Amino acid sequence: MAPVVHFALMAGAFALAVSSPARATPADPPWQRSPWFEEQSFTAALEPAGRIHVNAPLDNAGGPAQATRIIIYALPVGNTIEQTLGCRMAEGMDWHYDIQHVAAQVRLLRSLDSHVGESLRDSHSRPPRRTRPRERIVLICAEADGLSWPSFRASQPDANATIARMVGEWRQQFGAGDCKVMLTGHSGGGSFMFGVIEGNNEIPAYIDRIAFLDANYSFEDNLHREKLERWLAGDSARRLIVLAYDDREIMLDGKKVVGPTGGTFRATGRMRDSLGKRFDLTEAVKPPFHETTGINGRIHFYVHPNPDNKILHTVLVGEMNGLVHVATLGTPQETTWGTFGGPRAYTQWVQPEPEAGSTEQGARNSNKLLPATSSPLPAIFPPRHADAIGGSDFIRSLDGLSLDDREAAILREITSGNFPNFLRNFKAVPIRGTLGKENQDTEIAASLEVMPDYLAVGSDNDFVRMPMTPQTAQRIADRFGCVLPTRKMVDAIDAQAEVRLAPHPLTRDREAVATFHEHHQIIEKQRAGQALGLLIMGIKKDIVLTPQIFERPERLAIYGWRQLNGDPIQPLTIVHWNRYVDYSHGARLVRNAIQIDGSPSKITDLLADPNRSALVSDEGPIDPPGYPLD
Repeated sequence: MAPVVHFALMAGAFALAVSSPARATPADPPWQRSPWFEEQSFTAALEPAGRIHVNAPLDNAGGPAQATRIIIYALPVGNTIEQTLGCRMAEGMDWHYDIQHVAAQVRLLRSLDSHVGESLRDSHSRPPRRTRPRERIVLICAEADGLSWPSFRASQPDANATIARMVGEWRQQFGAGDCKVMLTGHSGGGSFMFGVIEGNNEIPAYIDRIAFLDANYSFEDNLHREKLERWLAGDSARRLIVLAYDDREIMLDGKKVVGPTGGTFRATGRMRDSLGKRFDLTEAVKPPFHETTGINGRIHFYVHPNPDNKILHTVLVGEMNGLVHVATLGTPQETTWGTFGGPRAYTQWVQPEPEAGSTEQGARNSNKLLPATSSPLPAIFPPRHADAIGGSDFIRSLDGLSLDDREAAILREITSGNFPNFLRNFKAVPIRGTLGKENQDTEIAASLEVMPDYLAVGSDNDFVRMPMTPQTAQRIADRFGCVLPTRKMVDAIDAQAEVRLAPHPLTRDREAVATFHEHHQIIEKQRAGQALGLLIMGIKKDIVLTPQIFERPERLAIYGWRQLNGDPIQPLTIVHWNRYVDYSHGARLVRNAIQIDGSPSKITDLLADPNRSALVSDEGPIDPPGYPLD
């Protein structure tokens, strides 16, 4: 029997449920015609990887063309498809929409093989004429679950095989005949690219161009060199291109961004040394880049020396026309479109508004939606059903239930997807600390992904924040690939908070469900005028992880409830047993993934490691890194 595939388009949260084996895309994609350009596109969920966006030029019948070339672009960490595609900036929009402009750069590429290419040299002000380019370039943007391909590969034991399979299926579904593929990506998207390499016995012959756009952090000689060598030697049309810059001394908030062994400058050095074992490489200085080439230019490294120690990470892609450059290098179009290094050559191809369904587009229609600085994690959350019970009715249904029945109801509703959409959009929170005995004097920077508010039941328009036992909170965290915070994480969240409200203690019937609801309503009155989804503090005591919960049996640890001056009402305590729940308790989830110098780690692994726990815990290791569920 053929596998059954059910998919839902991105419009907030969605899911793709499959019976094995899963498809990488819908069998019948829901193409949408662009109102601005001669193209069609769609965005859909992947199982189990995240989302895919496919953009194709029109064929002679006005439908999406089958590709003669596919550009697979793996997204950087923390960026959505909509931000990566780009659009014209407007007041209040998130800056991520103006840094990569992958869609506009691909439209420029399509124009180079058509008459409209002449208009690019004539004027950069008038809109492009509509045309059907002779070369059929299809763009595929691949967004990871949790907006992090490194984290996806770290959390999925068969990730490389999954990535390799998806790439093969995309070529088969969207390509025609001997369709060629350019494999590229930015930042953490390089992890996807290495997944393709590691997931195949040999790099597929249909891939004729591999371009790392400041994305080769995880190059390893023993995993990648021989496959790249055989791939390059197998066909004289194949090219390997690397863009990078000297990132060793760049600073953010007075701290070095890159650790003593991290960054793409060092990774590029490792890559050059590795390939230099087989191929003769030549060095040259061609301002603003230092270039290394080999085998008649089919290996080409560009490294910006960055004398001013600026952060050029995404500048290489967008401001400097990086995607157009790596796609045309060594072709007749190489010098016809503009200059690698800038200025932008694709401005007239930038779409006026964000891609339909994006966070920014929704924000224009409803002040209830999240600002675009959030990081949506749609693939790990089930959608909320249209007939799900609202928060007000749900909390009334808890009256008279035993603690066990109440906790079971909370667990059932949240794990089935009955919680507000604004909670599905996590926030980036920086955290600093040492890592490893050999680096005790070196503080490094990392980033957490945290839920903006506390777990609740219901919809955006009718929800109630739900106090619960630590066991219920732990089960929900485990179900969604998350962890509960430590005291150090709570402090980091507080430092980044966008909304701070004064605590409002209650003294009567603290454990009553009616008091839970009363306290939620007080918070909502305090929050009036502030958008949902902003990172909020001061409204609850956090259920936290601490090694102290193992010092005495069946303990609950709570911490926080900060006053407006920053002082917590509740110091870290384990005075309560783990079946005590009152109105002031809140459970906030933290994604069980953390980026350290471009490399992914699990927070649970750090917490359990005495040598690495200091980055996320100020109390030493927590092993096991969660509440016992017995």
